Amino acid sequence: MVVVYSNENNPFTLKLLIAANYAKKEVQLKIVNSKDPAVPEPKHLPCLVFESRSLFIANASAYYLFPPSIEDENTVNEWLEWEATVLAPSIAVNFGTSTKSQSKAVLTNCFRTLNDALSSKQSISGKSITVCDVVIWSTLYPFYKDNNISGAYLVELNNLNHWLKHLENLPEFQEALNQYKITPGNAPYQILVNSAKYLISGDSGSIGNSNIILSPQHSVTEAVSNEEIATVRKSWLSGNENLPKPKEDVMPVLPIAGEKNILITSALPYVNNVPHLGNIIGCVLSADVFARFCRLCNYNTLYICGTDEYGTATETKALEEGLTPQQICDKYFEVHNSIYRWFNIGFDYFGRTTTPEQTKITQNLFLELNQNGFMQIQAVEQLLCEKCDRYLADRFVEGGCPHPGCNYEDARGDQCDGCGKLVNATELKNPRCKVCGTAPVSRNSSQFFLDLPKLEPLLYHWMEKSSLGWSNNARIIAKSWMKEGLKPRCITRDLKWGVPVPLDGYRDKVFYVWFDAPIGYLSITERYTKDWEKWWRPEAGTSVTLYQFMAKDNVPFHSVMFPAALLGLNRGFTTVSHLMATEYLNYEDGKFSKSRGVGVFGNDAQNTGIPSDVWRFYLLYVRPESQDSSFSWVDLATKNNSELLNNLGNFANRAQVFAEKFFGSTIPNMKLNEDDLIVLALCTRELKEYIKSLEKCKLRDGIRHILAISRHGNQYMQSSEPWVLIKGTEEEKERAGTVIGLSCNITCLLSTLLFPYMPDTSRTLRKQLNAPDNVVVLRPENPEIIPVLPPGHKLGKPSPLFSKIEQARVEELKKQFAGKQQVEQNGPATQSVQDIPTLEAAVAKQGEKVRSLKASGADKSIWQPEVTILLDLKKKLEAVQKSKPVQPNDESKPLQNGISASPEEIKALEVELDKQAILVRNLKSSGAAKTEWQPQVNILLDLKSKLAAATGTPVATPGKKNKK
Repeated sequence: MVVVYSNENNPFTLKLLIAANYAKKEVQLKIVNSKDPAVPEPKHLPCLVFESRSLFIANASAYYLFPPSIEDENTVNEWLEWEATVLAPSIAVNFGTSTKSQSKAVLTNCFRTLNDALSSKQSISGKSITVCDVVIWSTLYPFYKDNNISGAYLVELNNLNHWLKHLENLPEFQEALNQYKITPGNAPYQILVNSAKYLISGDSGSIGNSNIILSPQHSVTEAVSNEEIATVRKSWLSGNENLPKPKEDVMPVLPIAGEKNILITSALPYVNNVPHLGNIIGCVLSADVFARFCRLCNYNTLYICGTDEYGTATETKALEEGLTPQQICDKYFEVHNSIYRWFNIGFDYFGRTTTPEQTKITQNLFLELNQNGFMQIQAVEQLLCEKCDRYLADRFVEGGCPHPGCNYEDARGDQCDGCGKLVNATELKNPRCKVCGTAPVSRNSSQFFLDLPKLEPLLYHWMEKSSLGWSNNARIIAKSWMKEGLKPRCITRDLKWGVPVPLDGYRDKVFYVWFDAPIGYLSITERYTKDWEKWWRPEAGTSVTLYQFMAKDNVPFHSVMFPAALLGLNRGFTTVSHLMATEYLNYEDGKFSKSRGVGVFGNDAQNTGIPSDVWRFYLLYVRPESQDSSFSWVDLATKNNSELLNNLGNFANRAQVFAEKFFGSTIPNMKLNEDDLIVLALCTRELKEYIKSLEKCKLRDGIRHILAISRHGNQYMQSSEPWVLIKGTEEEKERAGTVIGLSCNITCLLSTLLFPYMPDTSRTLRKQLNAPDNVVVLRPENPEIIPVLPPGHKLGKPSPLFSKIEQARVEELKKQFAGKQQVEQNGPATQSVQDIPTLEAAVAKQGEKVRSLKASGADKSIWQPEVTILLDLKKKLEAVQKSKPVQPNDESKPLQNGISASPEEIKALEVELDKQAILVRNLKSSGAAKTEWQPQVNILLDLKSKLAAATGTPVATPGKKNKK
């Protein structure tokens, strides 16, 4: 049995009781006050006591009682963190304290976020009820049960209202409500604030971690030490003098003795198809983020990559498309290159493997390994397709997987996609030719093998030392290979498309792609600089650290085979010390597949109208670091609307708008008090953890520390209420200036930390802040926050960084990419007249985006790609319209009130409505007087009425608001 100590009317107690009901655990509820000697230290209510242990964080207690499943863990933890750091403090500030906030913006955004997430679902995680449903519902219960308060906030939020009522009627919730009474309205939140100073845990899943404090004066603070306060004060007062300058751009980048030289590669994407989102996050995007971070730290950094172009997959694609292998490589190299440019992947050089340099280096390394005694010749049983009259390379053979327990019927001759294990083509069950489908016959042929057993001792000792810096899954995969014992591995094939074997008697053979492809890192570097060996065979006194990024299926080649070959050369080649492998990114409920065209591909992402930075953000947010994760359209919209728009974008914009309105777009004087130093200390903590995370290539964690800083900033702004202070005494106005000046400096810090993840957004934000370029360098040895924007600094023009992804658009995209699609081969896919509304909406949205970018003064390099997308969308629309048959009443839609409107007119109204809504939100969040924003609200309501009339949708009538 567990005991819950609580006072009366405390809504957080519901979290524990409902969670216990779901866990079917018996709970003894004791109503006490915090001074009761039975309540364990630190005497905050509610408190859960069990097995001589006590938890006084309500979310941690609920999590302990009702833990999520492994598959729901990430989603649940994210929602618990959101409730703890955004929702609960916002409600407590507005309804649990004597001084009320002047703005509903933060709460309104919270409810919209929940409403969007609950689209067509009865639980937040999308499946069964979890602890995050329990926690969030309990926090909202007193609010939701008060008709006046809920009427002012929850009108038209049908998904949220349905969810609240649905959960209230569930037996686990009803039992808790019968056991423990909560009154509607403000009173429970006042009880909560007055009786439980420690509201929430910074880490929703960690037990006993009390971080965020909400005082009765609703200033959001956190337990920080005097030492931390002293450190941040000293850093702030030191100013921005004597900082190291960013490295100048040089070409080529070469290692420098005595400096930290970082060489970064990402697994060479295969050229036979369009890369999908899983490919992008698995290698090139992850490596790009780390490379940008290294440059911010002033490390001497080189990032190279390119397309892997030899091998049977290219030949297969050439047969499918009726082209030569070289034509296929040329075509898809440009496809890859353009997609990576759109995703802002900042290679120092992006090359390819069909080059003379590749041939030269591959042949030389082979000859040296052969001379050193690490090659052997064996007779190989190969499969011959008598109908096609050719030996079948591994990828030209398909059949049943030979590994026990795996019943996958479409395994390739080199690897099984079902179990992920390597396969020998001759071992496949019921093999068939991929080209004609007939069963091949066996023939013997002499081939070269890399003698891995001879190299095993060298490799073992190297791996013991090197693997300490690898990702966990890379270590496990590599050591499992070593544990099983290495066998000789064939490196040549009877093919035409590849690097020829440079020995008489074997010149009609080529090197197998697994041996040839990793050598591409060397040859591509040589294409970049004639001094390539300075990176790959460093001079004495110069050290190079090699980071390699890939998905887990590439680990054996980079952890065993390629290092073994380099060690066998005994020429001091740079080997990997940080092998960073991801798990797989799935698509909704299925898997990405190049060959089967399942999932969203890089060119599709460009055509959605969603900015590349938002794609980068979301892919990194769900990066499959420790387990497989899934791409979800609903989750993409939720993260965009909550984390980017409502959290990060809201904080960055509101401080700048306030500075523009009340301080002439100039940073005011700042006199920091203890509250200011506390928020600086909290942000410095996150800064330090951000650097630690990225140093370890924990990219997913790094982005969470960015969002945590913006949450601290939002809470600081909300609790300080500069919109109230600015109307007070001179001293209060001065205090408002300090809050805004500090908030703008925190925004400037965010602009730097964002650069690895969202480079376009970072540049835009820095331009708005007019931030100097000579102080952007992170200092891992001494992370600190300084006033980069000192008093008197002139700011630029603020504008919203992000836009909302509407639920209707989510449904369109889900339908458009419903699991399977045809990848464009020789031109755009055919579209039907049913696509006209979707294309019209996309054209209007993209046109508005282009106009906004141009009006903001953005560089041409930023808006020109968006113009290209707009022109492409217009061409597609025109092509479909030309094929559209004329139908009666096709041009307009008769409506209930006799008014008719064309799709173009409706779309124009929707665009105008979105612009007006943004204007109203900005005015309200800036603290403007009602006389200033009310006329704009009236315009917004008029636009809503016009849109309702145009679409035939009745205008929703809001509930009566509590005037008090």
